[in-house]
Amino acid sequence: MTDTVTDRFLRYVVIDTQSDASSPAQPSTEKQKNLGRLLVEDLLAIGLSDAHLDEHGYVYATIPSNVDKPVPVICFCSHMDTAPDFTGTNVRPQVVRNYAGGDIRLPGDPQQVIRAGDNPALADQIGNDIITTDGTTLLGADDKAGLAEIVTAAQVLVDNPDIRHGTIKLLFTTDEEIGRGVDKVDLQKLGAAFAYTVDGETAGHIEDETFSADSVDITIHGVAIHPGFAKGKMENAIKIASAIVDRLPKDMAPETTAGREGFVHPTGLTGSMEKATLSFIVRDFEEAGLAAKEKMLDTLVRRVIEDYPGSSYSFEVKEQYRNMKAILDRHPEIVENAMEAIRRAGMTPVRGSIRGGTDGSRLSFMGLPSANLFAGGHAFHSPLEWVSRQDMERAVRTIVELARVWAERS
Repeated sequence: MTDTVTDRFLRYVVIDTQSDASSPAQPSTEKQKNLGRLLVEDLLAIGLSDAHLDEHGYVYATIPSNVDKPVPVICFCSHMDTAPDFTGTNVRPQVVRNYAGGDIRLPGDPQQVIRAGDNPALADQIGNDIITTDGTTLLGADDKAGLAEIVTAAQVLVDNPDIRHGTIKLLFTTDEEIGRGVDKVDLQKLGAAFAYTVDGETAGHIEDETFSADSVDITIHGVAIHPGFAKGKMENAIKIASAIVDRLPKDMAPETTAGREGFVHPTGLTGSMEKATLSFIVRDFEEAGLAAKEKMLDTLVRRVIEDYPGSSYSFEVKEQYRNMKAILDRHPEIVENAMEAIRRAGMTPVRGSIRGGTDGSRLSFMGLPSANLFAGGHAFHSPLEWVSRQDMERAVRTIVELARVWAERS
């Protein structure tokens, strides 16, 4: 069995693990278990005898403590699925060795170019080995880089008993990309006190804040009638839905916001003349901001519907996840220990926020406070996704050092 983080990563990304939000099953796609079974084989091979795949597709494993004092049990977590946004079938990774700078043209689709101007992080990768796709699929560094890093770090810890650490739990989840990543996690079986998702971007970053997130489904009930006799009577639900989208604030969209600005984002539109459904995601770092955006959207829909007296609508809000900072602020040692580990791995730690969410967002509110460590990937959910070998190796060192820090400071 190959044992470098890059070797593992290249084996994992060729396994199609896209999740499917339209499926009610857990996991939403059986093919995610194909990677789960491989991960169990890898973990058993390095000596983690309790590694197993459960009926929901989750992988659990334990690295036993090698110290004779109590140390909080920590967990490292990554997800197996890739995003439905772009195909993950027949991934053909390429390694651009000793990157010399400039744009990277992808061989499977010459129209796909990783442009240095659009990826400022590439400036820090001169001389490194960059892994990309051929341009026809996403890569899956989100979050197969995290998986490869955790498994490789586990092997380092098992093979080097002089590195002192407490009990460490590993958790690999399914369906994170569709918001159901921890729906069936058995926290009692896991038995961890604190956790780190390894699902971030730039090397050296530790994130303790995410968006708070809701979904909104709006159903429009129009007035259907034969178009030949429709004058003054028809109220086309598709046109009503289109009017709602057209009136969305232009400065409250993902493509016009950054930093700590939230957004309202339409993600789906289906319908007929009689009935149409609009799906939205709403994001903000503050729950008050989330509520204000949802009120704005409801008001906008109501005003559009006023022009269609025969039509009606329903407005359904579902909670997706909440900002984990509210929980992590009660446990400052989680981030402090991670920052020390990043320093020991040779980097300057950068503490930040995520314009998105992780499994850790929900785990934190389920009773397992979880921060997010970098995995090194960039341009997620697209055929322009990339990661460097050196950044994955830095993540491995960080995980190993973090295990050591927790043992030293307990």
